[in-house]
Amino acid sequence: MNLPQTMRYIDVPTSGAPEVMVLATGPLPVPKGNEVLIRVQAAGVNRPDVQQRKGLYPAPPGASPILGLEVAGEVVALDPMASGFYPGHKVTALCNGGGYAEYVAVACGQCLHWPEGYDALQAASLPENFFTVWANVFDMAGLTPQESLLVHGGTSGIGLTAIQLARAQGSAVFATAGSDEKCAFVERYGATAINYKTRDFQQVIAELTNKRGVDVVLDMVGAPYTQRNIKTLAPRGRLVQVAFMQGSKAEIDLMPVMLKRLTITGSTMRPRTAQEKEAIATALKQKVWPLLEHGKVAPVIDKVFPLEQAAQAHALMEASTHIGKILLHVAD
Repeated sequence: MNLPQTMRYIDVPTSGAPEVMVLATGPLPVPKGNEVLIRVQAAGVNRPDVQQRKGLYPAPPGASPILGLEVAGEVVALDPMASGFYPGHKVTALCNGGGYAEYVAVACGQCLHWPEGYDALQAASLPENFFTVWANVFDMAGLTPQESLLVHGGTSGIGLTAIQLARAQGSAVFATAGSDEKCAFVERYGATAINYKTRDFQQVIAELTNKRGVDVVLDMVGAPYTQRNIKTLAPRGRLVQVAFMQGSKAEIDLMPVMLKRLTITGSTMRPRTAQEKEAIATALKQKVWPLLEHGKVAPVIDKVFPLEQAAQAHALMEASTHIGKILLHVAD
């Protein structure tokens, strides 16, 4: 395949508001080691992208400085050491960076074939949410079908993914959201919704569980919720932190942790090793892709912007009025 010499991408010349992002032109990345080169058709927009744009979440060493942690597209080239994918394969990939561009190089182990019947937009909405939820809720926290889950931010991409995967295996799910409209939306997916602006989630959970609490809490709010999350957990419960939208430093009483034998854990995806990400991709292929292909779980897409409107996409993300994924359309 004859590839162009240059590509369009979103550049961030200086940290700041969404408007600092500009459309630029530069050379294509060169796949190395076990990488494939993907012609990007769609890319996901995520909160870590917003943090990186603000200068608060720098790219790790060796990663592309271009924003973008997930894409879907077509393999167009590969390093001689790469295996498992070939030019023409349609893949969705968890990137270490570089997704807001027409081409991106990604390790083979972080790529998956599109679920059967999916298009580029649907496929691009999967990696960041499904890798994160699987690793934290099912791998680290070990949520079982007999257990219950509380999801904060139920209408976020992460939240809706967690609700659907937990319900698919039979777990009871509670979810917080910030409006009656959002609460009604998450209840369509089988969660018991709690409007955190009008009700105290800790009190509601106590009432609904006969004061037992839930087995796992998935939180992205951070500091203001930490002590309340701990009090909401049942004996041997697990608090899983995947973001800190309202701060990462909290003063907490550890006595309930000891008395109830709780576990406080969490992770972010980007710093994980390639081997860890490949293991998660393998688990998703085996256990989650069949659910997607049979319609038992599905991504929820709020709005799609063309690549050159990345600033508008970030503004929507920061407004927190969206339900589900925000995507960039890059090419057909």
